[in-house]
Amino acid sequence: MAETVNFSRPDGAAVTGYLAEAAQPVGAVVVIQEWWGLNDQIRGVADRFAAAGFTALVPDLYRGQSTVEEEEAHHLMTGLNFGDAAAQDVRGAVSYLKGLKLGSGKVGVTGYCMGGALTLLASMLVPEADAAVVWYGMPPLEYVDAGKIKIPLQAHWATQDEFFAIAGVDGLEARLAEAGVSYEGHRYLAHHAFANETAQGPGRIAKTQYDAAWAQQAWDRAMRFFGQHLA
Repeated sequence: MAETVNFSRPDGAAVTGYLAEAAQPVGAVVVIQEWWGLNDQIRGVADRFAAAGFTALVPDLYRGQSTVEEEEAHHLMTGLNFGDAAAQDVRGAVSYLKGLKLGSGKVGVTGYCMGGALTLLASMLVPEADAAVVWYGMPPLEYVDAGKIKIPLQAHWATQDEFFAIAGVDGLEARLAEAGVSYEGHRYLAHHAFANETAQGPGRIAKTQYDAAWAQQAWDRAMRFFGQHLA
């Protein structure tokens, strides 16, 4: 079952989100959108988590806006306060799911592209979260305080990613190792958005490319990781 729900940020402001409910939940996950907004593709991701046993909530970070145009998506993303989105919207979503007391009561955070960067920030700024999975996205290294990451972290990177170069991932992983973060990183011979089934065919961005085989392997790894830490 899926529905639109309202929840509160820590500062009291109201946010809406897409909630996909698992029939017999073992835990819950906050799913963070790509730069396109809360669209059908990211709703489908939430539905897939729900089918796997994790009730999923996608907070509407753009407050009802979404797009299929690259230029508009960039405009929407640059207008987003990432720190506020992680510390307020995502934290509010985690707290909302915690309040539902689903399965184990544990809540993970995961996100794709822009959502991956926000997932990494949330791992530092949302103490209520229990685990996080990043998909091919990261903030600039100067914003990463790895010492604040106290939860298990998994990440999926594309070695041919032209938006988030693998050299930056090397720098991030060095920081995580130095801070002693419980971290599991995976790299795939793939392009950006390799797990997004709409990143193919007419209209896709030239620098993105879906890869069904790598997407399935990454999904299986994420499911095992969340099963280990949330179920």
